Amino acid sequence: MDAIVVDKLRKQFDPPKGPVAVDGVSFAIREGEIFSLLGPNGAGKTTTISILSCLLKPDAGEADIGGFSVIRKPDEVKKLIGVVPQDIALYDDLSGRENLMFWGRMYGLSGSALSKRVDEVLELIGLTDRQKDRVDKYSGGMKRRVNIGAALLHKPKILYLDEPTVGIDPQSRRAILDGVKDLNSQGMTVLYTTHYMEEAQELSDRVGIMDHGRMIAVGTQPELVRLVGEKTRIDLGVDKDSHQLAEHWRALPGVASVTEEEAGPLSILAEDANTLMPLLFDSARAAGARVTKIDLAEPNLEMVFLHLTGRALRD
Repeated sequence: MDAIVVDKLRKQFDPPKGPVAVDGVSFAIREGEIFSLLGPNGAGKTTTISILSCLLKPDAGEADIGGFSVIRKPDEVKKLIGVVPQDIALYDDLSGRENLMFWGRMYGLSGSALSKRVDEVLELIGLTDRQKDRVDKYSGGMKRRVNIGAALLHKPKILYLDEPTVGIDPQSRRAILDGVKDLNSQGMTVLYTTHYMEEAQELSDRVGIMDHGRMIAVGTQPELVRLVGEKTRIDLGVDKDSHQLAEHWRALPGVASVTEEEAGPLSILAEDANTLMPLLFDSARAAGARVTKIDLAEPNLEMVFLHLTGRALRD
């Protein structure tokens, strides 16, 4: 059974000439799965989350959460969802516990039930021992965990997390990813947005790849990787002007695409790496350049994005 059904959502800011942030997006999320929206900044992920959270009304299309329309039944939708926004939504001059008590009251909790639930959430996010410290004394990762805890207070069936690991240390990031998996193992449906390919690969049952407001592919990781076919990604470092060399390499037979990254390697999608490699070295030599580094990569979601858009995910 589907927990979320999104059908041809569209949202334009400042019409008629403003940007179209979400352009005909459709997908479905099954009960109990982790579904990731993967795409670069500006892809439309946060706008999509805002519509599904009933914070923005779409210009067209529909979305049902647990069978309730975000347009016609927003109050019913809000009872089912917990939302972890990209920006920290906490009061710095209050303690971690006081923040959770505040947000619990916003959800309609009170008295001993609220206090007990705050205790449970503090244990869940691993901050029981720091609960009385002011939030402005917390690290970025700790603030993120309180942000997540606030969304869990009313025991939602569905959890949205919008880029929850941006700007935090590796240890806190690890704790958040493990926490998401633990929540999902208890039956919670999770919609997770990220521009980190490795997070989507680790967490997701299925992935929707977004770019420029559109959903360009949806599927399990094996299904998405099959879109690349038998191509191999080759990352090459060179000691000369990489832009000029990229133009030479694009003309070689067997090159599906060449992506240039600022201060980084050239990434090539190759039909047959074994055949292409000698041609790459010969072409570099003819251009007066030298290959200083080479890596062959197995197909992954980054390659899928590169294949579908012609540029790297982190561009």
